[in-house]
Amino acid sequence: MLVLSRKKNESIVIGENVVVTVIEIRGDKVRLGIDAPKDVAVHRKEVMEAILRENLKFSSPSTEENAV
Repeated sequence: MLVLSRKKNESIVIGENVVVTVIEIRGDKVRLGIDAPKDVAVHRKEVMEAILRENLKFSSPSTEENAV
């Protein structure tokens, strides 16, 4: 894992077209702005995990379908 320090209004660049900017630091919370092309999905980790669980649930054959 790469660990970087940034101050308010400073950015990092991921690849050639994703920019993450520190918008605000308040106590133990940091607000980030993410500028990415529309074809790049950007989700909070917990949301992405929920999406993956749902996709897996619907792509796995149910036990009823396998019963003969």
